[in-house]
Amino acid sequence: MTEIKDTEIRILGSTTPSNHKSKRKNMIWLYGILLIIVAVAIGVIIGFYVNKKEQPTTEPLTDSAFEPTGQVALPHPFRVWIEHGLQQTGKGCLIKDTMVNDIPLVLKMPIGCKARLETGYECLKDTSKIVLLCQAADVRADNKKIVGAFVKEGKPLSWGLSKKGYCGIINDTISVGVAENSPLFEKATETGGYFFRQYPLVSNGMIVENELKTKSTRRALCEIEGAIVVIETQTRESLHDFSQALVDIGVRNAIYLVGSSSIAYYKDINGKSCASGEWKPQVYDNISFIIWE
Repeated sequence: MTEIKDTEIRILGSTTPSNHKSKRKNMIWLYGILLIIVAVAIGVIIGFYVNKKEQPTTEPLTDSAFEPTGQVALPHPFRVWIEHGLQQTGKGCLIKDTMVNDIPLVLKMPIGCKARLETGYECLKDTSKIVLLCQAADVRADNKKIVGAFVKEGKPLSWGLSKKGYCGIINDTISVGVAENSPLFEKATETGGYFFRQYPLVSNGMIVENELKTKSTRRALCEIEGAIVVIETQTRESLHDFSQALVDIGVRNAIYLVGSSSIAYYKDINGKSCASGEWKPQVYDNISFIIWE
């Protein structure tokens, strides 16, 4: 046995277990570092391939050099015509012929007159004061009653909601639109005004589809550039094609007026008058007209 000197301190026991623990700790750190390195490498690789794909961008859209896509503010095709009509001091119907989608159209804008609704044929006996006249609401084939709600001089003559298009004439102001429940019906009854229902054609610049698929000459009461205009086709058209043509010329809202061979009359700004349709003897007691005079 080796003698221990007074100046020496000797630790007894084996050093083997401590060495094993130290090696184990070193291996754990080594594995941890390797895992971190591998994870970082995988992240870099994934990021590289992801960045190669198309990414969302906040870059503003621009027109193509070959096919510009930007919206160009074009003047309304009938704005000058409408403004000219609104500046007229005389009385009469301003007429405009045009072609839209191969459909010949006639635009009629009454100038310097007021609108009202009338029933029966009495109003046809004297047209000297009439500027524009068109049939308004439909008449049922079975009981010969007016189709839909109808108010004349504040008096309701018919009720119902078979058609969602409406026209209200309140205090000499015409409103055209599409709604299931319009407050203009009540206002018409309260103010001595007028109201009737018809097929809706255009609502807020969008086509309104209808179940009526036959073709016929068509007529509509339209709001266009803030003016009320009657627009007619010169050829037989479906309601869909007619509505599309109205949208394409900038009509904001439109409802149908009885077309085909229905009674119509106008007097232009120069005093020349023209009647159309079948002016038959009295057939329907509840026939109705919208009249500007």
